[in-house]
Amino acid sequence: MPHVVTQSCCGDASCVYACPVNCIHPTPDEPDFLTSDMLYIDPVACVDCGACVTACPVDAIVPHDRLPESQEPFVPINAAFYRDGRVRPLLAPHTPPLTVPAGREPLDVAIVGTGPAAMYAADELLTVPGARVTMYERLSSPYGLARTGVAPDHVKTRQVGDLFDRIAAQDGIRIVYGTQVGRDVTHEELLGRHHAVVYAVGASADRRLDVPGSDLPGTATATEFVAWYNGHPDYAERRFDLSHERAVIVGNGNVALDVARILTADPERLAGTSIAPYALDALRDSRVQEVVIVARRGVAHSAFTLPELVGLMQVPGIDLVLDSADLDVDTGALDHAAAQKIELLRQLAERPAAGNGKRIVLRYLASPVAIAGDERVRGVELVRNAYVPGSGDRVEPAGERETLDAGLVLSSIGYRGTAVPGVPFDEARAVIPNSGGRVLAEPGGAVLPGVYATGWIKRGPTGFIGTNKQDAMETVRHLVEDYAQGRLRAPRAPRASLV
Repeated sequence: MPHVVTQSCCGDASCVYACPVNCIHPTPDEPDFLTSDMLYIDPVACVDCGACVTACPVDAIVPHDRLPESQEPFVPINAAFYRDGRVRPLLAPHTPPLTVPAGREPLDVAIVGTGPAAMYAADELLTVPGARVTMYERLSSPYGLARTGVAPDHVKTRQVGDLFDRIAAQDGIRIVYGTQVGRDVTHEELLGRHHAVVYAVGASADRRLDVPGSDLPGTATATEFVAWYNGHPDYAERRFDLSHERAVIVGNGNVALDVARILTADPERLAGTSIAPYALDALRDSRVQEVVIVARRGVAHSAFTLPELVGLMQVPGIDLVLDSADLDVDTGALDHAAAQKIELLRQLAERPAAGNGKRIVLRYLASPVAIAGDERVRGVELVRNAYVPGSGDRVEPAGERETLDAGLVLSSIGYRGTAVPGVPFDEARAVIPNSGGRVLAEPGGAVLPGVYATGWIKRGPTGFIGTNKQDAMETVRHLVEDYAQGRLRAPRAPRASLV
């Protein structure tokens, strides 16, 4: 009875380390780990021990004969990952424990932020005997996008908060809320009261559309909309016009699919979730019947993940619509995830309509060139794209244009990191310049002793919640190595004097 990884996979690889026969891949030491949509269990090698089930923080692993019908597509998806005859080592790699020389003063570290990268870094640091961690959080509640960025109906994914609760409850850790570097405390003050400072501030800014009309009322970013319906205090007072029958989302990543699903779902399905009450009231009064998701490139380059697509296909009462001509793609040269997505979309194209009036339309090879409207949004002008011959995945306008009527336009084209006062920043990549988490004075420059980065502000906005675990482990191992080698300056003042 092999086990199966399902939709809520967070990719933190706890299951990989728990598996005694190394049948879960890709592992963190394999090159496709950071780009994989999820992890996969080899149905032949699995010995049904259940160790992975216990280790998974989001209940994503289920015996194949206990899968609910909505999760059954993951049986062939897991199996297909191993069809290329890939050979794996018998035993998973061993990660040695963190150690420091005996007799040293306890390691004292500040972590700025409390999102997934920060929590995983704190957990790793507390494996060092006697280590102490103080976390500084701008808001009055912790966990960053794990709390305010995950859709309220993704209940299992939100369970990762239970893991973070257990981390936060450990001896040696405390969280200071309502504290922002540059406003309430300086970088130098933190560095003077701790051996090291780890920045885990994420990528808090959105990339925005740069077309005429993109500043009209009725335009916003999808991440702002997500923060609004999740009750983020910075967005609780926002208002979104849901009076038009159509909304348009530019970009087709997971956030775009989340927003489309929330806009078209029966509000009563959301009533028992953690959605903000004011957002639920607004959705009950919503007139939105159709959400069009616009993607610049073709279906083979869909940015959403396999689990997100499977989840969307299981939502009752919503028709998912796309042009079957978009699916005329040779999947032979595509990677596993892209090929599986196209296979699912082909099944979707053949599915009969639900007939309930709510639709999500997937539009490919189209880009917005203008937002129509005078005093507010009235529509979006799109141009048809075509691939540039011989260029791989580059597209260019093909000349055909059309205007879609819409009352709400949300861009979902990525996140961007922002500078922290007193800390170097790479404007070109929108990250803190670093080498394996060690912060550099400038891109390619010298290492700044005692200053580290992890998560999106370290590597850019890529990966999932669990990807931050491996990222944090790398940063913390370098930090502890520097501490053990005497490269970190001892605190010059007690940390308590900051609070």
